[in-house]
Amino acid sequence: MTASLVRRYPPHVEPTAHEEAEARARDWAEIQERMLVPLHEAVYERLDVGPDTRLFGLRCGSGLALLLAAARGAAVTGTDPSPELLALARERLRPPDGGAPRAELGHGSPADTGTAGSYDLITALDPIRCPSGDPQEFAALLAQVLPRTAPGTAVVLAGWGPQERCTTSSVLRVAAKLADPLRSTGGWRPARRDDLEEAAQRAGLRPDGSGRVSCPFGYADPDSAVRGLLSTGLFDAAIAATDAKQVDKELTEALHPYRRADGTVWMPNVFRYLIARVP
Repeated sequence: MTASLVRRYPPHVEPTAHEEAEARARDWAEIQERMLVPLHEAVYERLDVGPDTRLFGLRCGSGLALLLAAARGAAVTGTDPSPELLALARERLRPPDGGAPRAELGHGSPADTGTAGSYDLITALDPIRCPSGDPQEFAALLAQVLPRTAPGTAVVLAGWGPQERCTTSSVLRVAAKLADPLRSTGGWRPARRDDLEEAAQRAGLRPDGSGRVSCPFGYADPDSAVRGLLSTGLFDAAIAATDAKQVDKELTEALHPYRRADGTVWMPNVFRYLIARVP
């Protein structure tokens, strides 16, 4: 049982794996995903996303970034490996009048979406879940969709900014400290200066600009902060190496310096994005 579920279920009630996955997806959609809205909006504004845009979102999560692009008139498509997050994305992108879907969504590769034709904007705008700052993972992710692009197509990658500008880094070190370094994979690691450029180079793209965006993490209370951070998956290895209660305890303690007088939790962060082009 993950730490966030320790508080939701009595000790004698063990949630199923499906219930646990659904609860985590809800926490991501309702608590954590909104922290990235300034990043999404900055990228869309810079690239003039609008009715003429055919956008493909890699690791689209519960669809908030796609919804923001669709609100600008873009035709949007997305994939994510989590069926629970995709279910929420379908709910979020369902037209209120029951008309045609506002997005094509698939579980896995672009071929799963059923959308024909090419795209003129590819995004990987989830620097928290997608992927863990590893240029090789980014390049593998991009390889799924680059064959369906034309020369000049914009590809936008996002990652953590400098550690000294990301307050959350000190909290995420709990995940690295508790995880078994010999057995765990993925999770969080400090961002390196050229991670995004290296990923673009591996994918055969040419850099064409970059930017930084302030994305503070703000939570109503410490419990919401713990649930939101656990929904990222960055603490999974720590939970597997120790136990949910230990992770819950140490994460709560790490958040203490960022509690404000009114009980809210506030952690300023800066994220970075790279614009690259298909040659």
